[in-house]
Amino acid sequence: MADSMNSLAAPVMNGQLIQNTTTQSSSGTGTNDTKKTGSEMDKDSFLQLLVAQMKYQDPMEPTSNTEYISQYAQFSELEAMNNLSSNMDLQRATSLVGKEVIVKSTGASGETVYTQGKVDYVSSEGTKAYLTVDGKKFSIDDLDSVIDPEYSNAVGLADDFTLSLNKLPSLQGLTPEYKSVIDNLKDVYNDMTPYQKNYLSQDTVDKFNLYVERMNQLVPATDTDNTTE
Repeated sequence: MADSMNSLAAPVMNGQLIQNTTTQSSSGTGTNDTKKTGSEMDKDSFLQLLVAQMKYQDPMEPTSNTEYISQYAQFSELEAMNNLSSNMDLQRATSLVGKEVIVKSTGASGETVYTQGKVDYVSSEGTKAYLTVDGKKFSIDDLDSVIDPEYSNAVGLADDFTLSLNKLPSLQGLTPEYKSVIDNLKDVYNDMTPYQKNYLSQDTVDKFNLYVERMNQLVPATDTDNTTE
């Protein structure tokens, strides 16, 4: 039992607790990294320090068992909170599978890079949850936005409509040959819901109406075809 206790205890020099070399590990860069401390300390490290504290306490003023129990209880509470946070992150990440998101990362030059795409699947490494978006892995902490499908569809539809309208020649250069294009834009516009139309700028709507009016002058149509909803 004494040997077991000694293997856990840290050495003391001049009455001060010093770092045990057995708690150090060699990293890939060849430097020694000590075990994590503070909020990142694991349970084994905490128990090692607690045993060392018990062994090297002043026999004239020993620490009470109540204080030891209190320290361990505080650490256990912190560990439970960390585990709960990790579980919540994993549940949150899992709920995003199949949804379109925007994640941010740091580029090679230190700039912030935003990536938009669908979450293909979720994985976990230790206590950290990761999202895989378009084949790339991102930490759940990198999540910037979750995009509603209706919003994404409305924005995409508005962008396509505006792009098609801007490809038309000027009003002065408009000819009857573009009637089918104008008619197609009218069908798209009239099929849009009020929510989708909200993502069309007023300038785009005004421009569209001018083109419809100009085409009606070039190619007379029925009253039904002359107006847009």
